[in-house]
Amino acid sequence: MPKPDAYQPVPFGKAATLTNDDISTPQSPPAAEPGLGHNNPFADVVWERKTKHRTFVRALEGTYGNLVHELYSQPRVYRTKDLKWKGGPGSYGKKIINPQSVKVAQSIETHMEVYAPGGNNSKHGHMNSAVFFVLKGKGHDVHDGRRYDWEAGDAMIVENACVHQHFSDEADDECILLVMKAKPLFLFMHMLFQKVAEFPTKNPTPKQLTYVPPGDL
Repeated sequence: MPKPDAYQPVPFGKAATLTNDDISTPQSPPAAEPGLGHNNPFADVVWERKTKHRTFVRALEGTYGNLVHELYSQPRVYRTKDLKWKGGPGSYGKKIINPQSVKVAQSIETHMEVYAPGGNNSKHGHMNSAVFFVLKGKGHDVHDGRRYDWEAGDAMIVENACVHQHFSDEADDECILLVMKAKPLFLFMHMLFQKVAEFPTKNPTPKQLTYVPPGDL
């Protein structure tokens, strides 16, 4: 993707036009484009994080003493290899720590993302910021119309209220990223607005068709 000649921000203010229907009714991905047709194993991919019922902030109920005891009794090590990858064909993810699954964390969320060769995720925006640590590969982001290149060893910031998308620039290999963000805290403060502007394609390239996310990560 060529770099833009000038920085032309895309206003996140579009989220302010959301109606109650927009917020309560999940968007459906667009119909699959012509390509692999009935041979496409990803024809029924569901972008679960965008559509399913989720717990964003847990209720704290009980006595203070019980809550403290429960907190200190939680595991401190969570093995990502025990969790399943979801998504495809160009990008996959697995949630590691969030209020929905881990009681020790109420204000942070951590997940991993993997991009197949030439893959990308959805174009979307949200109110919370995020930090991406690039563990493997190279690629680029587009934030509000401006391109930023990244590679293994980099830490990348997605700023608040930014419309953004992640792209792999690897033709033959994968990209692996660790994502950390205070999204539950932002949602607790009613900074709820987020929107998917463009879903990734369901039609894999030949290399994406044979790609399998790492099993030891």
